[in-house]
Amino acid sequence: MKNLKSYIKFLLKSTNQHGVHSPFVYKLTTKCFYKKKRTKGKEVLKKYRKKLLNNTESIKITDFGAGSRVFKSDKRAIKKIVKYAAISSKRANLLSEITHYFAPVNILEIGTSLGIATAALHAGNPKAKITTLEGSKITADIARKQFDHFSFQNIDVIIGEFSKNLTALKIENSLDLVYFNAKGQKKATLEYFEYCLNFINNDSFFIFNDIHRDKEMEAAWKDIQNHPSVKVTIDTFQWGFVFFRREQEKEHFIIRV
Repeated sequence: MKNLKSYIKFLLKSTNQHGVHSPFVYKLTTKCFYKKKRTKGKEVLKKYRKKLLNNTESIKITDFGAGSRVFKSDKRAIKKIVKYAAISSKRANLLSEITHYFAPVNILEIGTSLGIATAALHAGNPKAKITTLEGSKITADIARKQFDHFSFQNIDVIIGEFSKNLTALKIENSLDLVYFNAKGQKKATLEYFEYCLNFINNDSFFIFNDIHRDKEMEAAWKDIQNHPSVKVTIDTFQWGFVFFRREQEKEHFIIRV
């Protein structure tokens, strides 16, 4: 466990659906998080991951964010990136289920990597328009090839420095879902968050990956929770969910998923 102390605190404070008194969060927990049979996109995600695991190529990675705690070298085997650093099969299936549950139409992902999470977002709602930002051209090209191979439509991969490309985006409609998948530090994470707030609607939601990665990310998560625009947050340890529903009371939930 990369952050054992934080995880123990999480377990001591967390609950399941029986400790949730918000109808909105209770329904999300029972109908989505704890859904027993996950079928949406499961097979295509399994094939997507298998194709990457069968790739024997090694690539040179440039980390623009907090860097990797798994790899010491910038030269990495694709199959090892998938095995040790990518979103797990369980999480990818859950992300697909979440996307299916809320059916967001306009999705922004910050941090494409090899596109496994992007594939999960697409599998959850194939009709969604997905814009995904990636700093590394090498990994972005691999993701694009994967998307083409599996005939994924409506995915726009933009390569380059996140803050520049984010502010340069022509966002005509509100963002229904933003998946913060970059290993950014506190300052960058909060900057991305603040900018994306300009494009939310009442039903928009954000997902922050790896909110307990380190003290900086935990501090960023606290600031996000306390932001006046935020009404409901859910800490599942791996992910932090943010909702802006004006009709809700400001509440924070810690839920085991």
